[in-house]
Amino acid sequence: MEAKPDDNDYFEKDLFARELGCELLERGQGVARVRMPAASRRLNGLGTTHGALIFALADIAFATACNSHGQVAIGVQANISYLTGANDGPLEARARELSRGRKLATYEVRVVDAEERQIAAFQATAYLR
Repeated sequence: MEAKPDDNDYFEKDLFARELGCELLERGQGVARVRMPAASRRLNGLGTTHGALIFALADIAFATACNSHGQVAIGVQANISYLTGANDGPLEARARELSRGRKLATYEVRVVDAEERQIAAFQATAYLR
C-alpha cells in the first residue's frame, strides 16, 4: 500500500529542496510559497540565476501545492517561460491550483525576485493517484 503524503510534512521530506536551501513560506490546500536564498554560485555564464534553478524552485512549489490535499500527486507535464533575467538575490515561487479533477490537477507558479518582478511563469499538470 502506497503512503499518502501528509501536507504537514511533504515539503520537509523534499531532500532536493533542502539541498537548495529552500524555505517554505506558506502552504495551504492547493497553494504554496517557497523561497530560494541568494547564492552567487548559482549564476550562469551571463551573471544571472541559472534557468535550471528557477525551474527547480517553481517545481518544488508546484509539488508542495499539488500534494497539499493528502492525495499522492505526481507531475506529468511542466512548462516554463523565462520573462527576464534574475540577479543573485533571493527568489520566491508562488504556486496556486487552477483546476482539480478526479485524475488531473493544473497549477500555475509565478517566480518573482525580491523587487516583485516576475522572473518566470510556470504551468504544470499533476496526475492524482
